[in-house]
Amino acid sequence: MALSPAPEARVRLVFFGAAGVGKTALIRRFLQDAFEARHRRTVEELHLLELEAGSGLRLRLEIMDTSGSYSFPAMRRLCIGRGDAFALVYSLPEPDSLAEAQRLRDEILEAKRGPVPIVLVGNKSDLAPGEPDPRIAAAQRDWGCACLETSAKQGRNVAGLFQELLRQVNLPGRLSPALRRRRPQTFSKEPPGKSHSCVIC
Repeated sequence: MALSPAPEARVRLVFFGAAGVGKTALIRRFLQDAFEARHRRTVEELHLLELEAGSGLRLRLEIMDTSGSYSFPAMRRLCIGRGDAFALVYSLPEPDSLAEAQRLRDEILEAKRGPVPIVLVGNKSDLAPGEPDPRIAAAQRDWGCACLETSAKQGRNVAGLFQELLRQVNLPGRLSPALRRRRPQTFSKEPPGKSHSCVIC
């Protein structure tokens, strides 16, 4: 008798934020435990991971890294529509980048029309030493969402960010060590002028 295939769950985490705030660096630090100081413009990259989530459940985790440099409203709306949880990233030493995170939050809430798992991420804490950013506490109070300070360069709180995203979609945060041991499959759309692109959203 043929065995029934294991049930599969699909979860998509979407990273939004202005250009240069460190979205790609956070994802790279989490998946590869690596950091590249040079800023590389991203249009879109989708990282796919397949893993066992326990109790016979297979998990397909999709991590979408979006553009902060190019404005593609239709593409952004599609990403929002297909996202299950969102990381809104801003740069702690660049206060203006928080305004873009707030604008994106408003767009997500308008599109989803209901409670949405969102984590506000103040990245580059290594460049803004000192007291915690008071805007984090204010956003946590006013937005009612989880807020974290991270450093992709130092690896600070990066695992905690993904644990929180997984928790908000009702998956165990203990999956994160397994994710770091798996090599993702990546699909990307290159900046204008380059070829061999493939995009999945």
